[in-house]
Amino acid sequence: MRNFLLGAIIFFCSSIYSFAETKMSFALDWKFEGPSAPYFYAIDQGFFKAEGIDVEISPGKGSLDAIPKVATGAFPIGFADINSIVKFIDKNPGAPVTGIMMVYDKPPFAIAGRKSLGTSSPKDLEGKILGAPPPDGAWAQFPAFASANNLDVNKIKVEPVGFPTREPMLAESKVDAITGFSFSMFLNLVRLGVPEDDITIMLMANNGLELYGNSIIVNTDFAEKNSELVTGFLRAVAKGWKAAIQNPEDAVKSMIKRNPAADLALETRRLKLAIEGNVLTANTASNGMGNIDPERMKKALVQLAENYKFEKSPNMSLYFTDKYLPRDGSLMIK
Repeated sequence: MRNFLLGAIIFFCSSIYSFAETKMSFALDWKFEGPSAPYFYAIDQGFFKAEGIDVEISPGKGSLDAIPKVATGAFPIGFADINSIVKFIDKNPGAPVTGIMMVYDKPPFAIAGRKSLGTSSPKDLEGKILGAPPPDGAWAQFPAFASANNLDVNKIKVEPVGFPTREPMLAESKVDAITGFSFSMFLNLVRLGVPEDDITIMLMANNGLELYGNSIIVNTDFAEKNSELVTGFLRAVAKGWKAAIQNPEDAVKSMIKRNPAADLALETRRLKLAIEGNVLTANTASNGMGNIDPERMKKALVQLAENYKFEKSPNMSLYFTDKYLPRDGSLMIK
């Protein structure tokens, strides 16, 4: 009896220790909105629990906020723009952070225009006023976008604008087009009263750019010591996205539990726009989400070099690895 009790105590203590070891903090790149709903849905549907992981999700203030959190080890895992990862590693050689699962097969970088202002296609930007916030990620890609579409940038007047005034200026016809994230600009313009059929969204990925978008990122020191845990995390993420694609409104309800001020209809639409424009592409529908095409990534790095001067020669292996991706078919999302 004594040996039984001793064994039970040891098992109980080891279980507590094991549970503590599986807690993981996940750093988002932005606040809790529709596109973050699949991660909360994965929690509520028990996908992380099935992998033995207890996840705590924290909001962010952009990729340049999320990346250092993971690189310093403050968070073992996060979510950030792969192009920002490339630049961060170039400026910080040896930083222990890399992409491990592509979520946005197409980045949401876009130009928003209005048919009534004559901005429906990239070539229409010539002779027009383009409103662009200087720190905007989409604006950072504009040189490569202009090159891919043979635009004469000397014929485009660029008006620096703030993030809060970007959509209002287009709604008030003070500029002819703006740069930003596709789903955010569209919904913001609709809320400002711009008719939906007057809004044109020129997704850069559909107009010559080979760039990838946001990826799950990891602290490489953590990943090397916890490879099975990281793979389990990615499997749960894929299941969360698949479930959210099938039940977007239900997924958004999971997010709203953590952000009660959010509007269900608005954020459901934002999630659907992200799914349709960035996640569920022809590639991911056929091959599953998560991985990258090396040839496409090579082209993407060439295009990125049109917008950014590399300090060192680009090395694809530093920015992304597929070695933690699950191989059991769970990445198939359609």
